[in-house]
Formats: sequence, C-alpha cells, structure tokens
Amino acid sequence: MTVSHQKSDSPADGPADGPAGGPARLPATAGDCDVLVVGGGPTGMLAATELLRRGVRVRIVERAPDTASFPKALLLWPRTLDLFDDLGLLAATREAAVPIRGFSYFSERRPLAAFDFAEDLTPLCLPQNETERILRTGLHAAGGKVEHGVRLLALEGVDFSGRIDGAAPTTAVLEHADGRLERFRAPFVIGADGAGSTVRAQLGTGFTGSTYETAFALVDAPVEGRLPADRALYYQSAKGALVIVALPDGIFRFFSSLPPGQEVSVPLMQDIVDRRGPRGVRIAEPVVWRSVFRVHARHAADFSLGRVFLVGDAAHVHSPAGGQGLNTGLQDAHNLAWKIAGYLRGELSADVVAGYAGERQAIARRVVRDTDVQTRAWMADGALRTRLRDAAFRIGDRSGLVERLYGPVMAGRRLAYPAVRPSQVPARLTSCRCTGKVPGRVGVGAVFPRAVAVPYGLAGPGTDPSRWHLVGSDRGAASAELLVQSGHIADGFPQLRHLAVPHRALSAHGLCGRAGYFLVRPDGHIQAHGHAGDLERLEDELAHLFGARRPAAGHAATEV
Repeated sequence: MTVSHQKSDSPADGPADGPAGGPARLPATAGDCDVLVVGGGPTGMLAATELLRRGVRVRIVERAPDTASFPKALLLWPRTLDLFDDLGLLAATREAAVPIRGFSYFSERRPLAAFDFAEDLTPLCLPQNETERILRTGLHAAGGKVEHGVRLLALEGVDFSGRIDGAAPTTAVLEHADGRLERFRAPFVIGADGAGSTVRAQLGTGFTGSTYETAFALVDAPVEGRLPADRALYYQSAKGALVIVALPDGIFRFFSSLPPGQEVSVPLMQDIVDRRGPRGVRIAEPVVWRSVFRVHARHAADFSLGRVFLVGDAAHVHSPAGGQGLNTGLQDAHNLAWKIAGYLRGELSADVVAGYAGERQAIARRVVRDTDVQTRAWMADGALRTRLRDAAFRIGDRSGLVERLYGPVMAGRRLAYPAVRPSQVPARLTSCRCTGKVPGRVGVGAVFPRAVAVPYGLAGPGTDPSRWHLVGSDRGAASAELLVQSGHIADGFPQLRHLAVPHRALSAHGLCGRAGYFLVRPDGHIQAHGHAGDLERLEDELAHLFGARRPAAGHAATEV
C-alpha cells in the first residue's frame, strides 16, 4: 500500500479572465496553508491548535467581527478536560471554573433523585466565552490566530467523488469586512461554522432531525437566597421544566421552557422560579445574559466529502440536557486533527482520514438520542407519563445504577469506536472480546485508561501528539517472547513507540491482563488488541494504517 497526499502548491485553478463579456475571475491564492478552518469558535480553535502542534499549516477564518462574549455552553466533562490537559490548559481551566459534583431532580418541587459524581467523573462549569479565551491562549501559543470578519461565500472545486488520495485542493471564496473578495486554495477544509454552516450547505448534505415545539428562556444572573454552588438542579412539573446551575463568580443560570406567547424577562423567570423552583430565591441584578432559543435534535447526513469535513454544531445540534454539545464538538476536532496531520506527513493512509465520518457520526447519533430522551423526560405531561418518569428516577437513585453506569458515559469515559476490521481484535473468541463492552471493562475502540497513559508517557502535557504506541502486557517469562516479537514488528514503523506495562497496572483499570498487546492511537483510543497468536493480525493492521513496513536499521530495546 502506498500513502500519498496533495500539497498546496497546485497550479491556480483556471485563468484570471472570466468568460467573454463576463467579469474577471479572481486568481486563487494558496499561501502557506494545508488546512483552512472555517469558524473561530471553540471547536474551530481546538482543531487548528491540534493541527498546529503537529506541524500542519493552518488558516482559521471567522465571520464575526470580534471574539464572542456570550456564556452559551457551560459544562466541560472529564474526557474533554483530558484534551485540555494535553494542551497544557487544564490548570487555567480549573482556576476559572467551578466543579459540578452532582445533579438533583425534583418533581412538582418534591425531591425525586440525586446523582453524585465521583471525583474523576466531575464536570467543570465554565461559560463558553471563558472556554474560548483559554483555547485562544493555546491557539496563540501554537502559532495560530483567528482572522475575524472573514466570511465564507462558496467552495469551488469540491471533489464530489469523495476521494482523498489524488483530490485537488478546494478553493474557498472569502469576503472580508471591507468587501474585498478572495479566492483561497487549501488541500483540506474543516467546517466549524455552527448550526447554520455554509460549509455544510456547500456540500449539499442534509441536516436531518427535528425542532422542539417549546421555546426555552435563559437568564444568567446573581441571586438573593441560597442555592448550591456545586450542583445542577432540575425542577420538573406539569407546567414545564426549570434548570438551575451555578456559574463562576456567584452567577446562576436559570433555564426554562417558555410559556407560549411570552418573551424572556427577569420578572417572567422570577415567576417561573416562584411557581416551579426553590422557594426563597430571588433573581438579582445585574443580569449577565438573557436569551430565547429553540432546541433542535439534528445531525448532518454526511460528516465529510473527500477533503472537506464538518465538526461541532455544523455536524450536529441537540438539546443542552447533560451539557454534551460543546464536548462532542471538541472531540470531533480532536478526532479529525491527528488524522489529517498524519496523512499530510505521509504516515497514514487515506482510509484513516475517511474513518472520521463513521466514528463521529455514531457518537453524534447517540448524543442526539440520549439528550432527546432527557429533554422529553423534563417535559413529561399527563399523570401516567409523570409517574413512570418519577419511578425511573427513584429506581436510578436507590440502585446507584445511574452513578455507576451513566455517570462514566456523560463524563466521556465510555466513549468507544467499534472495530471495523478483523485485524483489530483477537482471532479467537477470548474473554476480552466478550467483555470489552461490559461496563468497567476497556476494549478495542475505547480510550486507553488515563491513569496508565499519563505515567507511561502515552498522554499528558509535553508528550508527542503524533506518536502511536504499541503497549505490551508484561507478565514476565510468560510474555517475554511476545514482547520481543512485537518489538521487532514495531521497528519497521518509526511513528510507533513500543513499551511494556506490568499486567497488573492494565487489569486494574479494566484492560485485558493476559500476555498481549494494545495498539494505541495518537488520540488515546485503542486501535487494536491481540495476544501471542495475533501478531500477523497486528502486522496487517499496521500495514493498513501506515502502508509498507520500512526496513529496520536494528532492533531497539523495549521500554519498560
């Protein structure tokens, strides 16, 4: 297999002169750019930062004239915090945010259920404009910047065959704030331009789903009275839902279904709190933000077309229930960036890049579905539906199932991509193949446990963001030959680091502890797993990912 890619030095697409009698056509410029990111919000900035720190040349444009000042999305879940940690941004994030240690649910003001998060599953509450400020710091440190006041008008030369290998660069028609038009050519385009995405419209892909009939009102303000500073409160009633969550600096968000024909105002939200929410709480001045919006549950029919990709709200929008939206978008960007970077360096096959769409579409569909279920539970009407909902919450509270099973899902600790090739899994029907999807167990597609990854240099600040890892389970004499043979295989792939980890450290965190190997991607997900009899499968998987094995100059010692 050969790995190839297009550079940005392709000839200009077409002459500058237009058709006879028509206007002249602006020439397309390429500049020093491998990837054009359209959209300078949090998802676009993370995509650009992840590309830049892997040596990819990036241009990022944003139609808004200045940085955003709206709080918007709030929660950052632990898997997203891992990404911030790798970028060296976690300390600043923790300093600016407040932890949300649990969710409390009420039915007609009566306590219904309370779910607490373990320390390693606790999300941080940080207004989106603050999250963007922190990400902007990381972007600047990586050598990037957002060009504000630049709007995408059209994409020319999109390869609708869906090819990645051999596809010509795409030309973006950009409009600057002063009215100047520019045609800019880039080998790859990432659409991070929100729910009304111009990139998605240019691809012509659908945005399937629905919009809730009920409008929602939002008020961010300080309060008079007592509210917990580390919990989200969900007040459910026949009249509608009310959610209250603490923000930094003593501000609280009040989020409620809006009665028909009403406009958002502090008196209206106060009336909703008085009727549905906690007693003795007054919304005070000054109000930080207030808004009315509709909630959608939609996802794009296609997340990519050839070398053009969709991430974040451009690819999927859903209810704010559970605070998953921003996290899902940031993880889109993280998933895509290392793949494009590896392809541009000639290290990864086009199939790896194309795999972005399938992996993230599956996650987006699940998030849209789960948040829809939560939102409909908030808004349950009728005596029977209310009783069923309340009974389900009580069972979840008393059994601890929500905390044990769903808490890790919300935190992103159960995020996994299904294996798509036999070479990713053991040949035999071993116990790890059967238990990989059992809660608490870690199988192929899941994130390699952070508690092992950081001490052994697979993840964390300062680690190589482009490195793949072949982790061997060290069981002494029982695994010695396997470690030697897998080390010889790793020698043929310079992007691959081979190391041994004691089997007890692996099994203690849900991984298979038998003598075997784990192939771990740059984003921390387990690409493949096998045992002593699966080394041919490992070679097949590496060939699919990286192409032909390079002759080894000499076998390097396995790191322990």
